[in-house]
Amino acid sequence: MSAPDASSPAPSPSVRVRFAPSPTGFLHVGGARTALFNWLFARHHGGKFFLRIEDTDRSRSTDAAIEAILDGLTWLGLDWDAWEKSPGPGPVRQTERLALYQFKARQLLDEGKAYRCYCPAEELDARRKAALARGEVPKYDGRCRAVAEADESRPFALRFKTPQEGETVVDDLVKGRIVFENRQLDDLIILRSDQSPTYNFCVVVDDVDMAITHVIRGDDHLNNTPRQIQLYRALDFPLPRFGHLSMILGSDKARLSKRHGATSVQTYRDMGYLPEALVNYLVRLGWSHGDQEVFTREELIAKFSLDNLTASAAVFSLEKLQWLNATYLKTVEPKSIAPLVQDLLAKRGAGDAASPGRIEEVFLAHRERSKTLVDIADAVMMYVPGQRVIDAEAEKKFLTAPALPALGRVHTLLRDAPFTKDAHEHLFATLMTETGQKMATLAQPLRVALTGRSVSPGIYDVLRLLGKDEALARIESAIRLIEGGSTAHAPS
Repeated sequence: MSAPDASSPAPSPSVRVRFAPSPTGFLHVGGARTALFNWLFARHHGGKFFLRIEDTDRSRSTDAAIEAILDGLTWLGLDWDAWEKSPGPGPVRQTERLALYQFKARQLLDEGKAYRCYCPAEELDARRKAALARGEVPKYDGRCRAVAEADESRPFALRFKTPQEGETVVDDLVKGRIVFENRQLDDLIILRSDQSPTYNFCVVVDDVDMAITHVIRGDDHLNNTPRQIQLYRALDFPLPRFGHLSMILGSDKARLSKRHGATSVQTYRDMGYLPEALVNYLVRLGWSHGDQEVFTREELIAKFSLDNLTASAAVFSLEKLQWLNATYLKTVEPKSIAPLVQDLLAKRGAGDAASPGRIEEVFLAHRERSKTLVDIADAVMMYVPGQRVIDAEAEKKFLTAPALPALGRVHTLLRDAPFTKDAHEHLFATLMTETGQKMATLAQPLRVALTGRSVSPGIYDVLRLLGKDEALARIESAIRLIEGGSTAHAPS
């Protein structure tokens, strides 16, 4: 049998890493962090970051999930390098490399490092259940190791001959030295009876072929590592360095899952988080650089080091992410925000609610009080004629009978005066003199009348963003509401 393109790669002095997700759903924040750490490590060292789609499990892998992964990585700004053997810039897909895995498995068989296993799946399952019932670790008993004559007429899988004595040591870049007893490991299947390869075997063949120098992945893969190390040695290839990242936990210290809230990158995008903020937050889940919390992407690339990864699990905090996102909103360029907010409005069916320039105006007025882009989208809608909704608590507290005289006077003064900031400042100075009330006391009922909220930008900004006609209409609506002449909470 002649080999597909499987020549041994020349040793590479530069860093070569990969992110290798299974396409079974959206890009999980844990997977995104793994991709991010690999990407930063490669960019810091001027190396290569490859994307490999591990899609050999046809029952669970979908094209839609692959697109979701690519979409998530692109949104985060994690670009991947084209592999030298790839025909194009796209990711490497395992389903396009089946011939190579089959060739390598047969090579191990020919060298006596693998053997045919004729045990039917039902029999293996029965033995596994019996071992569990006895309180034993379920592992293959190796009975087909001794079968001398090959019987090609019977279906068989190929099993790797795992060393039965000694130890396999993992010098982990994050967790330190970890020792596995070989007698605890069974002979894993590398090629199923239908000629499909198994996960652990494909990973090693791919990492060898792509000349991967560092395998940085979640610690849920740690138990696979001794098996993969043995396969590297059987294939006579040098080992990469392994680093296993700590888990991300929810607030209850259980593994992060949907019951803790959103777990996919795309969901956080839809919730109005900036990619820069999510990247900044994810990198701090297991990595640090002194006491610094906020980083530019250039700073992350310059300062990232595997030496600063922590072995302890990280706890995901939505409050901390919101704080970071609000911090980024205070400094980001308004022009970059407008299309993101328009996308959110479009998903609400309100894509024509505001122009980019209008969104920028609203953003500049609201960003100090906003945590996410959803807050900005809500603010944009608040100024659209007919879209004000009055908060029930704000109405109960501020839209009361004692507020009627001041609201009526404001309406008259606004109607008869020029609609400028200077005129508005003069208006409220006049009103404070007439009533003897402070600006805060006068402004709060007006704020609720104009925005439906008890918190907003300054009154002068709100008036400017509404315009004269809409401002007067909303004050009239609030007056009717207090007098009982309209339906509470209805859009004005």
